[in-house]
Amino acid sequence: MSALNRFVVAIFATLLLGVTATGQDSGSWRTGPAGPEPRSEHAVAALDGTAYLIGDYIGGTAMLIYDAPNRNWRVGPDFPYHAHHQMAAGFDGKVYVFGGYVEGWTATDAVWIFDPQTGEWVEGPPMPTARGAGGAAVVDGRIHVISGSQSDGINTPIHEIFDPVQGTWETAAPIPTARDHLAVLAVAGEIVVAGGRVDGDPAFNLDVTEIYNPETGNWRTGAPMPTARSGVAAAVLDGRAYVLGGETRETTFGTVEAYDPAADRWTRLAPLPTPRHGFGAIAYAGEIITLMGAPAAGADRSAVVEVLQP
Repeated sequence: MSALNRFVVAIFATLLLGVTATGQDSGSWRTGPAGPEPRSEHAVAALDGTAYLIGDYIGGTAMLIYDAPNRNWRVGPDFPYHAHHQMAAGFDGKVYVFGGYVEGWTATDAVWIFDPQTGEWVEGPPMPTARGAGGAAVVDGRIHVISGSQSDGINTPIHEIFDPVQGTWETAAPIPTARDHLAVLAVAGEIVVAGGRVDGDPAFNLDVTEIYNPETGNWRTGAPMPTARSGVAAAVLDGRAYVLGGETRETTFGTVEAYDPAADRWTRLAPLPTPRHGFGAIAYAGEIITLMGAPAAGADRSAVVEVLQP
């Protein structure tokens, strides 16, 4: 081999090493304090570093509250009744909970508002469309509640917006790909929707990414999520949408992928130590905190808390 050829081979090998390093999973995990009771298929809302867990698939009604700055738990007031697969969002010091399923799989249009200052639940104006297993995100002081499924298990593309100040609802452009068990996140003034499943069946998981611009009222398609999955947890950190875990009919995912809307690109991160579905996540102090969920596919639950340092 000539000196020139050896030089070319060396450069090529160096480039390959660079590609390999870039493709490696990034981030590290640590274990957080286990919750006081196991939960799955619950909603999670965040207010100033405090996570509020509402609902439970198997029967829990007590609201569980995680104080991220102090890394401890407390048990809050019961939700008014047993429900699961609700949608929730924190806004202006209050927790808003939308819909979900009651008495098995009957979708409800109920809206409940929790005030941490008084410790009381108050019923709000009902959603125009009863549903569960959708998603909620806050943009410019309004809460977008997107997709999900109704009592018949069939997906609805409905996109309804709640104004907490006025107590009113309006209908916005429906999501192009109806789904349930999806990730719905507010990122840089837009709403990123990723993953989910068709008509409640995790055998038909989706990799579809769609982004809504509230200023134009239009949806656009983003790069597909590398791993099609549903029943995920999701949180926003440093302008990226993190989607964690999920399930199929047979197993759960440990997969963690982050979407950068500005670059329209997905990045893989270190997988969950405990693969789960039906759980939630919040971002706090540069970390993603994952809360509870089911380690096994189907009707399972846990008190696991694991924290990603990206």
